[in-house]
Amino acid sequence: MLSPQLVHKILGVVFFLLPCCVQGKPAGNSLPSFSRLPEEKVEEGVVPGFKLLDDKEMEDIVRQLNRQISRLEGVFHLQHVITAAGGKIFATSGKRADFQTTRKTCKKAGGSIATPRNASENDAILHFVKRFGTYAYLGIRESLIPTKFQFLDGTPLSYTRWHSREPAGRGEEECVEMYTDGTWNDRKCYKNHLIVCQF
Repeated sequence: MLSPQLVHKILGVVFFLLPCCVQGKPAGNSLPSFSRLPEEKVEEGVVPGFKLLDDKEMEDIVRQLNRQISRLEGVFHLQHVITAAGGKIFATSGKRADFQTTRKTCKKAGGSIATPRNASENDAILHFVKRFGTYAYLGIRESLIPTKFQFLDGTPLSYTRWHSREPAGRGEEECVEMYTDGTWNDRKCYKNHLIVCQF
């Protein structure tokens, strides 16, 4: 059975990517519908409008969800809109935005802006940067000390891939972008770059 964290990640990716990929009805069987309960006979702990499911029914639903998630994951892989590395799923819709909009878009989808913490995660993000031929923001910002950068949660960088002679903004460039060769550059935060989220 999938862990709740993995289900959350997958659903975040699905809701982030679905608008750009939907072209009609999905193939296959839909999930079973839930029967409506009479409003006056609702038991404590039961969601009004839904019947209680026994273990077999729940297992069937989980199996169906696993199949549908697997199919969706396959479609997204074929369309090159998701990659995985380091236990994370990275996704893009192909759209571009400034840093704040990128951050809000990823958060709304249930994820966060892509943040490489090792070489394989950097490569996963680089996959999109190369595919779309454009730079992407990373979940890294300049700290209160100019030229010192940190992850968005405030922790110091444990992995870096700075381009030669970077960072060079000297307090003027607070965001970090990934070049098409996978190296990083500090940059002002208003440019529109590829939105890449992690889940």
